[in-house]
Amino acid sequence: MSKTKYSWTEKMLSPLGEAGVMIRCGETISDEVHRRVISVCTLLEQNPFPGMLELVPSFASVALFYDPLIIASTAVSTAGKGARISSPYQDVCTMLLARLNMLEESVHDHARTVVIPVCYGGEFGPDLKHVAEEHGLTSDEVIAIHTSGDYLVHMIGFAPGFPYLGGLSKRIATPRRATPRLRVEAGTVGIGGEQTGIYPVATPGGWQCIGRTPLTLFRPEHDPPSLLQAGDRVRFEPITEQDYKEWKESEG
Repeated sequence: MSKTKYSWTEKMLSPLGEAGVMIRCGETISDEVHRRVISVCTLLEQNPFPGMLELVPSFASVALFYDPLIIASTAVSTAGKGARISSPYQDVCTMLLARLNMLEESVHDHARTVVIPVCYGGEFGPDLKHVAEEHGLTSDEVIAIHTSGDYLVHMIGFAPGFPYLGGLSKRIATPRRATPRLRVEAGTVGIGGEQTGIYPVATPGGWQCIGRTPLTLFRPEHDPPSLLQAGDRVRFEPITEQDYKEWKESEG
């Protein structure tokens, strides 16, 4: 499998509060930048340093959080008597750049693909008709376009387990609602601008609701608790209302 190298410099790192570093992996939202984000997370998860606490991937960056006390004490113990001690942030940047510049990125995407069954329209997708009318399409055409897409999970955020999916066809890209709903049910599939996503828990929301999946996306008793992870690929599959009810009954 072919690999590519990327030149990392300190300009790509910036402080994030008192105990964090933002690692900028690119300036655009693209598959290439996304692969770099995932490569950075994988590298650091496999090669952590003392004091590293958490990694949070997003569209074009990775947030790294650390314990400054552990970083400082490690630096003091290894620097030697009389050595100049730098700040925890500077120490973290040094360790990051040493690791990042050893990184080899995969050119090809070998992500996991997750098929999400969706019952479109009706009470599950009250905005499906509006989306269709906005684009001069029928509801069936919107469903066909939505289910033909190959979607990339760029990041998990907003609510626990909420996947931000890239790859929505511009033919059905629709602005968010002018007035958000006070409650959107768990499993609702929505469109917000040029993205699509799935509400994992019941929450207020302003995306155009076009359907609902019977799958449970956020499972706090599981490890990891989110069904979808950054880097996954998603395909939507249409099901009937009867299919939906039977699926929910089988889940207990």
